[in-house]
Amino acid sequence: MLQKGIFRVLKKSAISSIFLLCALNLVSGQIRYSIPEELEHGAFVGNIADDLGLNTEELSRRKFRLVSAASIQYLDVNRMNGILFVNARIDREQICGQRVNCVLVLEAVAESPVEQYRVEIQILDVNDNSPIFQNKEIRLDVTESTLPGARFPLERAHDIDTVNNSIRTYQLSTNEHFSLDIRSRGQWKSPELIMNKLVDREIKSSYHLLLTALDGGSPTRSGTAHISITILDTNDNPPVFDKSVYIVSVKENVPLGTLLIKLNATDLDDGQNAAITYLFSSYNEPKITEIFTINPKSGAIHLKETLDFEEGSVYEIDVEARDGNVQPLSTHCSVRVEITDVNDNAPLLTLNSISGTVSEGDPSGTLIALISVIDQDSNKNGYIDCSISSNVPFDLKSSFSNSYRLITSAPLDRETTAQYRITVTCKDRGIPPLSTSRTIVVNISDVNDNAPRFTQPSYTVYVTENIEPGSYIGSVTALDLDINRNSQLSYSILENQIQSVPLSSYLYINTNNGSIYSKRPLDYEQIKRFQFHVRVQDAGLPSLSSDVVVRVIVLDQNDNPPSIISWKSKNNTSLRVPRTAKPGHLVIKIFASDADSGKNAQLSYQLNQASVPGLFKVSHSSGEVRSVRHFKDGDATTQTLIVQVKDNGFPPLSATTTLTLTLIDEGISHQPDVTEPRQDLKETKQLTFYIIISLGATSFILLVVIIVLVVVICPIGNRTASGGACSFASCCSTKEWECQNSNFNLQVTPDFHIVPSLLEVRGNGSLSGTCRYKIRSAPESGAMFFAPLPHMAMVAGKETRYMLPDSPRMRKSCPDHVSDNNNV
Repeated sequence: MLQKGIFRVLKKSAISSIFLLCALNLVSGQIRYSIPEELEHGAFVGNIADDLGLNTEELSRRKFRLVSAASIQYLDVNRMNGILFVNARIDREQICGQRVNCVLVLEAVAESPVEQYRVEIQILDVNDNSPIFQNKEIRLDVTESTLPGARFPLERAHDIDTVNNSIRTYQLSTNEHFSLDIRSRGQWKSPELIMNKLVDREIKSSYHLLLTALDGGSPTRSGTAHISITILDTNDNPPVFDKSVYIVSVKENVPLGTLLIKLNATDLDDGQNAAITYLFSSYNEPKITEIFTINPKSGAIHLKETLDFEEGSVYEIDVEARDGNVQPLSTHCSVRVEITDVNDNAPLLTLNSISGTVSEGDPSGTLIALISVIDQDSNKNGYIDCSISSNVPFDLKSSFSNSYRLITSAPLDRETTAQYRITVTCKDRGIPPLSTSRTIVVNISDVNDNAPRFTQPSYTVYVTENIEPGSYIGSVTALDLDINRNSQLSYSILENQIQSVPLSSYLYINTNNGSIYSKRPLDYEQIKRFQFHVRVQDAGLPSLSSDVVVRVIVLDQNDNPPSIISWKSKNNTSLRVPRTAKPGHLVIKIFASDADSGKNAQLSYQLNQASVPGLFKVSHSSGEVRSVRHFKDGDATTQTLIVQVKDNGFPPLSATTTLTLTLIDEGISHQPDVTEPRQDLKETKQLTFYIIISLGATSFILLVVIIVLVVVICPIGNRTASGGACSFASCCSTKEWECQNSNFNLQVTPDFHIVPSLLEVRGNGSLSGTCRYKIRSAPESGAMFFAPLPHMAMVAGKETRYMLPDSPRMRKSCPDHVSDNNNV
């Protein structure tokens, strides 16, 4: 981005103010221009026609052209105006390398008569190249004995730009041991690393610095290289033992070659200076080398001959540790070996017929191993007792003298414990007793005794309708406690039908990982939700399986535009509007529906176009078309309105309809029949509409009957607890409530819900509303009363509460669209 910005500035500069360095030499026919590199195609260089004294008409007539020895035509001439312009990208470093003076020589030729001109183009350098180190990592080896002031020449960076755009200086990352000095060698600047402070390999063995080369361009470009300095060791530290005296206690009957102790000495130096050699020093008695041996590399001291407590109870061994330098440094320690007198022979265990693997399905008593044990001692020291580890499902049974059987004692479960390490211990009865232990590793092989289990009791997947076939919609996951083949799971969908269509035509599942994909798009308007079963089955013999329910909920998309119900009146005549109509006169109500749901089905109406603006308006929410003002004699008889219905989806979809209105002088009686739907509307929508109207009418009639009965039987303010009031405290059943007195029998259907102190009346149908009544008991008897109900409204709205002044007191909560003609 920085380079492009530089080129853009240079281009503007070249176009606006490229100057001619050398004036036209009329005698020699030579002309010279100066331009920066990297100009874009078409950049202005100069007016060569004016500079050569040629008019623009001669350029075409005399076939004026440029001839260059280069394979690329970097510049060209516009014969229409004589402008010399850049024809191809000019890279100064590619043409001239790192020469300070870069000149591109061209020959301008004109015919009739033939004239030749030498054109020199001086290419000016642009800082378009960053410094580069040939090696991104510079490695140096410095001994820790190197004195401060030592210099280490470093690789210099290269910049193919020239003069001021070439390398200007170097920088080194901050550290306390090294600094940077820059020396000029001819036209190049070379960096040198200077040691300022002594280094100690034992404190820090390496240093990592960053060398940065900066050029002189504007803006400055840089390049970096990493310097890795390895500190080489000098032999300035002797070996050191962690103790000066080591004490070892060993039994007299230990076998030959027994490891008595492994000495460890450390040397802070590195390499050969830290290579330690262990040896017995010359200060030892001669018999030390006869009884013991020492490993010169590891420092391990082993027993070379049999020990006998009666011959010697203590041995003092002097050990020397020496480093690997030509002039080695050394250190000494003392090893004190104490011999103890014990029972000479421990029991010897022999394991036979070991079964390293047993199936978890094998019965109790399965043989694992045969064990035999002997003791070379006699009398009491030769009697042996054997036992095994506690808390394991195994048992050690004695077959006969010094012979045992290791068997299973309980059912095995690999999923609980896959491996047992059974330690068999045999101990003699000597004083002190000797014992020998052996560990038997028993692996439990798997049996397919665990069915796979899903990680959830059920899954719910949300899928957007119209999803592309092959899209991922969800996944199920199951786990199997078994292993190997018994835990290799395979998923499948149990065949089912969705609206008489096989489930397999909608979905498929990845048998290996349980991912579920779609085969075909889903339509929310047809299928809103469905469920199916997924089965997971392992590969065991016999195989085990489990099922899980996957519920798919289809999410709606706004893929259905609104459908406008026809506004045409009978006989296909236009809508008639009386000229005498007042402002706000209802011309027509436009009905529309949307097959989507939720916000996608929320419709709004607007007037897109009218033959006379401001004469009619459309309600945004209801679709009612009303007049705005009084009609005038000058208003046209025929008015055309274009109404748009738009849903609230994203993106919104819309539909339009055109209304043709005729202004007539007759009365308002010529209102069009706006309730008749268009003939081409689907029968299903007609049926739905009629059902809603029927349900609403039925609910309204039922409500009126109930109100009449209540008003006749239970007039407000005339009933007490002892009179013929309707008490709901004790006459309620699960299916209907019934209130009786001597004069009437009132039944309330399940659409009326009574809870303590509340009566709720609900209508049926998609357009019906709900009224709630607050019931309070009479102060005299505690009986519950209700008042006559108002008629039901067909639209839902904001709740309004009413409070009766006298007992029985009631509140009702109804939509505010409901007229309150009946004073509750």
